[in-house]
Amino acid sequence: MSGAVLRQASDGKVRVAAAALLSVLCFGAASPAIAATPGKPAASLDTVARAVSTQACGAMKRRVDAVPGKAPLLLRSYDEMPGDTNADLPALRTAAFTYDNALAVIALLACGHREAALRIGAALERAALRDTRLRNTYRAGAVEDAVLANGWWDAAQNRWVEDAYQSGTATGNVAWAALALLALHEATGEVRWRDAAAKLAGWVTANTSGVKPEDGFSGGVDGFDAAPVTLGWKSSEHAIDLVAVFGWLADAKAAGDWNTQAARARRFLDSQWDAASGHFLIGTLPDGRSPNRATSALDVQWWAQMLPGAPKDWRRAMRYAERVHAVGAGFDFNEDRDGEWLEGTAQAALAYRIAGETDAARRSLAEVAAQFSPDGYVFATREAKITTGLAIGPASTSADAYYYRRPHLGATAWAALAALNRNPFRAPR
Repeated sequence: MSGAVLRQASDGKVRVAAAALLSVLCFGAASPAIAATPGKPAASLDTVARAVSTQACGAMKRRVDAVPGKAPLLLRSYDEMPGDTNADLPALRTAAFTYDNALAVIALLACGHREAALRIGAALERAALRDTRLRNTYRAGAVEDAVLANGWWDAAQNRWVEDAYQSGTATGNVAWAALALLALHEATGEVRWRDAAAKLAGWVTANTSGVKPEDGFSGGVDGFDAAPVTLGWKSSEHAIDLVAVFGWLADAKAAGDWNTQAARARRFLDSQWDAASGHFLIGTLPDGRSPNRATSALDVQWWAQMLPGAPKDWRRAMRYAERVHAVGAGFDFNEDRDGEWLEGTAQAALAYRIAGETDAARRSLAEVAAQFSPDGYVFATREAKITTGLAIGPASTSADAYYYRRPHLGATAWAALAALNRNPFRAPR
């Protein structure tokens, strides 16, 4: 979930760089191999998975190969569609969201496209080692000595403009970059990747830790270096990310007391489990203590299932998602069910596979398979526009963050992970 909605959520990730994003009305089509045919049985999970992995893996590799040479690179998070010049969306034109690119690294490794994964991973490593702090977004394209901040020339203002969220550092985005680097360490055996991941994890512990062990980790930093704003809210999704990162670092024997940090993140995650309703709260309000019950978030219900050693009782969150977030065979981000969020539907397919619920996994993955754009990426949404129930940033006075129907790298990477049954929160077995 990255470039489709500018959102300061409990997960802190921003997904679209402008609320005025023009809707894209071109719809993808299911592969002939899995398209429903009256009177014939539905395609098997294996058949659907092969079709999805072929399309998703191929699309991501083509984007990497389109940048000549072997230099490190970051992929743009959102494709433009024919006839859509993005004239009103300069913030998205060259935006490479860190979260999307981290997902792409893990997915490309699962696809067997190791060299493509290494190119993106090298760019993330460069950002981790050379930037003051890892940003939520960088400029897409080949990376030289240093990664570049994303920005654009505003003719009306006659000046260069950058985005405060894109320059910020969300805790969850840092964690996802670390997960990508750890996946490269697992694939190559090279300690450089593990050590870069440990540096990112160290930034989290140094800058977002609460006072007490049960306090968990705050949302990160919003804005520019000259006047950064500390984000006080805490996220259940971030806690999941950090449990995985810290635990993986401990298993990889990285220097540091990562088991203690993993326990700290897990205590906060456990505090967000609402046993009465059988689901995870989205996190806290900006005070860092009060539960945020204003909205429900789909992704935390699925991601919790992917954590190593997840309690069986957490499976009730899957039933909660089916009751509260389901839209046909897919799922909405929040509970108003005004449309289908395809990244979350792909996450559902993977969570179902991990839980051994094959029929449900097939239905969700087939739903994603029907939503590939002509150029190969999965659309962010099925409908032209859906709500999230979240705000764009700390200054917002309403739930002004939305997702739009645009081809999305993050959704495509999740589709590949689901099709290949690859859990991004743990090393491949």
